[in-house]
Amino acid sequence: MERREIEEKVNDFLVEEMEIEADKIAPDALLKEDLGLDSLDFVDIVVLVERTFGFKIKPEEMAEVKTLKAFYDYIASKL
Repeated sequence: MERREIEEKVNDFLVEEMEIEADKIAPDALLKEDLGLDSLDFVDIVVLVERTFGFKIKPEEMAEVKTLKAFYDYIASKL
């Protein structure tokens, strides 16, 4: 899967499922501070990533992921 496709899929589920405004989505956006994601949202994201990309997120690995770009990188590294 190409990087562009990963970014599109992530952005789509952030807008559609997590109800984040599209204009807030940028590679340097902070997941918690800029996008407003909380611990319950991360539970939903784990399910969405598993359904969309076919792997499980390990919480200890996600602890270091702070920006949307880092989240794209994390997904790309698992595929």
